[in-house]
Amino acid sequence: MGAILDGNAVTAVFTQPRTDGAFPSGLAEYLNAISLRRPVLLFAFAPKAAGTFLRSAAIDAVGGQLVRISHALGGRDAQPYLPVFINYYLGGMCDGPLVAHAHMQALPANRHFLEILGIRPIIMLRSIPDMLASYWDMLAQSAQARAEGLNCVIPEAFADFSSARKADFMIDMIAPWYVSYFATWLAYKKEDPQDVCTLHFADFVKDPAAALETALKHAEFSRTRAQCQHALDSAWDGRGELRFNKGTEGRGREYFSSAHWDRLARMLSFHPVLAEYAAELL
Repeated sequence: MGAILDGNAVTAVFTQPRTDGAFPSGLAEYLNAISLRRPVLLFAFAPKAAGTFLRSAAIDAVGGQLVRISHALGGRDAQPYLPVFINYYLGGMCDGPLVAHAHMQALPANRHFLEILGIRPIIMLRSIPDMLASYWDMLAQSAQARAEGLNCVIPEAFADFSSARKADFMIDMIAPWYVSYFATWLAYKKEDPQDVCTLHFADFVKDPAAALETALKHAEFSRTRAQCQHALDSAWDGRGELRFNKGTEGRGREYFSSAHWDRLARMLSFHPVLAEYAAELL
C-alpha cells in the first residue's frame, strides 16, 4: 500500500514547527484535515505497565498493525515523527489502522502534535516501584534493554551491580523519568479530560477485557466485550514474546528500602498534580 504524496505533504514534511512544537497556520489546518482520513490507536504507556500485552490484544481486536511512530527507539523517550503519520494518512504504511505503543511524555511539543492530529492517547496508572522492579529485572537480563535505555545511558555493568547499587540506580536515574511522565500526562488529563484515557493497573488485573474495551472506545474503536476477551486470549497465548513479567502488585517492596520509598515520595511532591494519585503511584 503506497502513499500518494502531493505538494502539501512535501511542504509539511520539510516545515519545522515552532520551538514549542506548535504548527504554523496553514500547516496546522492541512494536518488536521488529513488526520480525519484514517484512525490512530496510541498507547502512551510507561515501560512495564502492561503496554506491550495490551497493544498486542488491541491489534487483534481492531485488525491493526503495529507501527513505530518515533524517529528511532534508542533512548526510549519517544517523540512522534511527522513523516510516518503523513505517509499513513495518505494511504501508506499499512492496510488497517495504525496501532502504536510509545514510551513518551506529554511534553508541550508532543501535546501539540497529538492535538493537531486528533489523536486521543491511552495511559496506564501503576505503582512506580512495581514498574521499576519489573524494569530492573529486564535490564539485568537483557543487553538489548540496557542498550535501548530510558532517557539515560544504562551502564553495561548494571547486570553485575549489587542489589543495593541496582536499587540506587533505579531510584536515582530511572525514577525521575517516571515521575515526569505521570506529571505531564496527568496535567494534560486535568486540562483536557476527554483527550486522555487513564486506565488503572489494579482494574486491568481484575478485568482486562473491560480495560481494553474502555481503551478502544476512547479512541473510537468500539468493540464488544466478547471481541476484547478473544483478543486478550490470543495475546496471552503469545505472552512469552511480549516481555511479559509478573504483573504482580506490591512487588516493589521486595526491591526498594524505606529510604528509596521516601526519595520517590519526595520526587512526587514537587508536582502538585500528582498529590491525588500518590497512593496509587507509590
